[in-house]
Amino acid sequence: MTSVGHTDVRKPIGEDHPVCQLRDILDRVGDKWSVLVMNLLGSGPKRYSELQRSIDGISQRMLTLTLRSLERDGLVNRTVTPTSPPRVDYALTEVGQTLSSQVSTLIQWADDHREYVARSRHRYDTIPAR
Repeated sequence: MTSVGHTDVRKPIGEDHPVCQLRDILDRVGDKWSVLVMNLLGSGPKRYSELQRSIDGISQRMLTLTLRSLERDGLVNRTVTPTSPPRVDYALTEVGQTLSSQVSTLIQWADDHREYVARSRHRYDTIPAR
């Protein structure tokens, strides 16, 4: 933000701005499917089919998009073994592993507090309109 006289002139923040870059990363690592995939890969490499079976409610398309995004961001490695049919394995990169413990802690917190959150939501939803 720059000031000209008494009027503030706000410059739009471009994609190369650190805040935009940070938000972009947080969007990726905070996405519910990314969190679940990273948590599963925290225990070691998994095949695509293992991931799909382990994540209730994820479509094949969404799992593919999530894995591609995580691979693009350098958090997941994809390894193809030339067999018939080809075997595809996914594993966390070294940087992905540093995030894995944080993701695991977040999932544990959510699991520990899910009943509390459900009760709080119910209580809030039953209060007459504000």
